[in-house]
Amino acid sequence: MRVPKSGNGTQSPAYFLDSADLVSPRPRPRAQRPAPGRKMDPLAAGMQADGSLAARPGIGGSWPGAGGRWLLWPLRAVLWTALLVIAFRGITAIIASSSSTQASGTGTGTGEQFPVSLAEAYAADFGRVYLGFSPQNLAEREQALAAFVPASVSAANPSLGWNGIGQLNLQSVQVAGIKVQDPQHAVVTLLALLSGQLMELGVPVAATGGGLVVSAEPAWLAAPPRISPRPAPGGSDQVAQSQLMNELPAFFRAYASGDSGTLNSFLAPGAPVTGLGGAVTFDQISALHVPPGGTTRQITVTVILQLSQAPGSAATENPGVTSNLEVSYGMSVVDLQGGKWYVKGIGASSEVGAR
Repeated sequence: MRVPKSGNGTQSPAYFLDSADLVSPRPRPRAQRPAPGRKMDPLAAGMQADGSLAARPGIGGSWPGAGGRWLLWPLRAVLWTALLVIAFRGITAIIASSSSTQASGTGTGTGEQFPVSLAEAYAADFGRVYLGFSPQNLAEREQALAAFVPASVSAANPSLGWNGIGQLNLQSVQVAGIKVQDPQHAVVTLLALLSGQLMELGVPVAATGGGLVVSAEPAWLAAPPRISPRPAPGGSDQVAQSQLMNELPAFFRAYASGDSGTLNSFLAPGAPVTGLGGAVTFDQISALHVPPGGTTRQITVTVILQLSQAPGSAATENPGVTSNLEVSYGMSVVDLQGGKWYVKGIGASSEVGAR
């Protein structure tokens, strides 16, 4: 409050604030809690008294430590882990696909592969023409060879190295194997019997676009070496051998004739054995080896069979003459009744029967 001036123009030393100075600052409104059932307006909650927005944690203002910011780091870790797993799997898939293609040795960018079966048949037909020659079929051989080799090779060397003298007696030829070098080249190995002698022939074959050609002259190779067969294990169970020698002749007679009723009486339950249907006739057992063991044995039986003769053959014209063939069987037998043996299976033997 101000006091009026005195008459001499001096102001009283007593001085009080006027009403304008006594106005207190406007109080800051409290945050209002929403009434039950009502939602708080996020904008109104952050509004200051002067109408400006209050700074929020994490958006330029200081962070007092409350709220859910602690969830951000675990979420970031999960996200980065997922990204790393996806990237790792993609890279390993690319590497595995590349390794598979390189390991195959026969693939190309378009998925083309060397035609193995076709090349083997192609080389076998070529081998029959190439290895069978005589002066009488020179022209026919050259014409046949022209279908397998390039035109330039056929024109320059129509006989593929043969000078036209002598002859080869080809008895048989079979595919022994193939070595694929890449999707366009391979070498097919043929096993041939020439005038009683075995040999191998290496035939280079090229393939592209579904076509084949013998790309160069073949190579004459040595036959596989002959080895000594594995001898039968020493020693034979004489008791079991005597028992089987009493049973096996009747079995083989039924086996050769195809008499299923008699044959089944010698078979173990479920044995997949069928007869020969009279193609041969049983003559005798020439050797039998029964190794020691339990109730089940793997035996070797050498049998002499009589072959059926066609009408007009030398054997039919001479009734006292028969055509015999000695063969060896590997058999699985089982003792089911204390000395009574039954056949479980029969096939080719991998051992030399004892004599």
